[in-house]
Amino acid sequence: MNMEFFRKLPIPMEIKEQFPVTPEIEAIRNKAISDMKDILSGKSEKFILVIGPCSADNEDSVLDYIYRLRGVQEKVKDKILIVPRIYTNKPRTTGDGYKGMLHQPDPNAEPDLLKGIIAIRKMHMRAIAETGFGCADEMLYPENHRYLSDVLAYVAVGARSVEDQQHRLTASGLAIPVGMKNPTSGDISVMMNSIMAAQHSHVFYYRGWEAKSHGNPYAHAILRGYVDKHGKSHPNYHYEDLIGLAEAYDTSGLANPAVIVDTNHSNSGKKYLEQPRIAKEILESCAYDKKVRSLVKGLMIESYIEDGTQKISDCEIYGKSITDPCLGWEKSERLIYDIADML
Repeated sequence: MNMEFFRKLPIPMEIKEQFPVTPEIEAIRNKAISDMKDILSGKSEKFILVIGPCSADNEDSVLDYIYRLRGVQEKVKDKILIVPRIYTNKPRTTGDGYKGMLHQPDPNAEPDLLKGIIAIRKMHMRAIAETGFGCADEMLYPENHRYLSDVLAYVAVGARSVEDQQHRLTASGLAIPVGMKNPTSGDISVMMNSIMAAQHSHVFYYRGWEAKSHGNPYAHAILRGYVDKHGKSHPNYHYEDLIGLAEAYDTSGLANPAVIVDTNHSNSGKKYLEQPRIAKEILESCAYDKKVRSLVKGLMIESYIEDGTQKISDCEIYGKSITDPCLGWEKSERLIYDIADML
């Protein structure tokens, strides 16, 4: 093989034993999971808001950001359930670029996966223990999920991963809500098939085991826009798109019809300042049509302390994204209050 195997990494059980969760962390996480399941199943009319940096690149600034969310959550708790994004591994379209804290706990240093595994677990545990939130991450590598399986409250499967069999089957074995994004092509049938697979039971190979999943009835859709054959971004958050998805759910036989709409990525054409406008249009569609409101369970927003993005350097601006551009804190806080007012 044309690769070098230079270090055997600890298995998840070893990492969990070294950095165990406390009963307090477990209780906070379980409450967040239960609250989300109630929303996705229609038992609760609250709105899920998965919000935070494109990538969690620095523990101090990420925790600073989440602490800020805590104060806002208390003011909107009757209407909104905030789920902070702590995305620690990032898909790269060409394979190049910053791949997240899992790979590089220090963006200016060489990759170190052992340090990365420990860093992301400690950061997730600290976020729960100190802020009382159940948090979200992306399942970029299904075989790595177990390093965080006892601390995550929500997982998203990305547009480039949603067609992959191992992602779908692993999602079927998780006991937390899993959002399945539409693929970059925009083919909604692919996303619906992925949800179907995730909601069913399977026997499959996982981390050297013959494993059986029991199906995840809380697997649901995430609309994130799409890219055409010419590489141009197109949205799929408009009223007609939401009605079309509702109709697809009607004929699917899937449990708990639900969608969380991503206001960035191809829905905004990565024009991050469009996110407030997009969020408000979606809420207007919800207000216009009860069928849409019953389907749309929340939004996904890329947000950090500072507006925009920056290149990785030794002089990085604190709280500014080093991957996709994000909405800054002041605009994000205002948007959360506006969303609450519209619900």
